[in-house]
Amino acid sequence: MASLAPAPGDLVLEIGPGPGGLTEALAARGARVVAIEKDRELVPLARSRVPEARIVEGDALTLDWREVAGAEPHLPLLVTGNIPYNITSPLLDRALLPPRPARIVFLVQKEVAERLAAPAGGKTYGALTVGVQAVARVEKLFTVPAGAFTPPPKVESAVVRLVPLAEPLVPDGQVAAFRRLVVGLFSFRRKQLVRGLRELTGWPVERVTVVLQRAGLAASARPETVEPYGFAALLAVLIDGGWRPD
Repeated sequence: MASLAPAPGDLVLEIGPGPGGLTEALAARGARVVAIEKDRELVPLARSRVPEARIVEGDALTLDWREVAGAEPHLPLLVTGNIPYNITSPLLDRALLPPRPARIVFLVQKEVAERLAAPAGGKTYGALTVGVQAVARVEKLFTVPAGAFTPPPKVESAVVRLVPLAEPLVPDGQVAAFRRLVVGLFSFRRKQLVRGLRELTGWPVERVTVVLQRAGLAASARPETVEPYGFAALLAVLIDGGWRPD
């Protein structure tokens, strides 16, 4: 909760409150809490434990979060939750849809937290890392051992904080194309950029080489060494050159 740092009166959307432990702590700090819980058996428990919060029964993967929270596009929103490990990626996608929250704090699997915060060149650096870091600053705050939960899971967890960038590296209208580019190149992770980009675009090597030069990238570099801003620069040159992802 301290990682989210809600002030009295702040609007907080919690994903998956369960029986309401975190919900209660947030409400005690004076936050206006709205929570989305899919398990209908847990909804009455959370409502009785934290009557001042609004608990909405529903699926966070399909609901409009700002609409549920009652937050107009221009109003700040904080998002938090102990999110299910098996749907972490799609929940991250929804959390980072524009207009983005002011802060997002999630408890996730430790390995996912390490991927999100990984630097370029690291073993865990990948398409997920680039996609998130292109729109938000990522901090892996601390690890939570399995023994902190009842029953204990088989993996360790970690708390991550995402603070959306004031100016994302990629315009909102190009996020889908950016993802297509990044995921496509990381599917050729071991290949040099010039080879991966040829396979992704179908363009001849001469054209691809010029594109990489204009983006300031070495043809011999591999995707795992390219910073998020490098992928953003590459996308801009590709679109300017006529590339249209499927």
